[in-house]
Amino acid sequence: MGTIVLSGTVVLVLFGFSNHVWWLAAVAVLFLYLQYGRNSSSSSSTSSSSSGGSSSGATPSSYRAYRDRRDKQAKWERRYRRERPIESRRQQREQSK
Repeated sequence: MGTIVLSGTVVLVLFGFSNHVWWLAAVAVLFLYLQYGRNSSSSSSTSSSSSGGSSSGATPSSYRAYRDRRDKQAKWERRYRRERPIESRRQQREQSK
């Protein structure tokens, strides 16, 4: 995500040589990324590592987060199959081809 924001900012700066409003847009993009984009991803990683419970590092907590996501996805897939049996059978037939 950071690479996209930085390359977009460079493009806006290059456009800014002909029209200075593009420089303001570049500053706005950087501000929004620093304010919301970077902080939201770092806060989610710090919250998952703080809820880890063990002091052996980030690996157990990242595995725990992975396991929670996997279990939640499996729960939703079971619910989908239970509530929509025709669609789930159709999907299974298409996958087996």
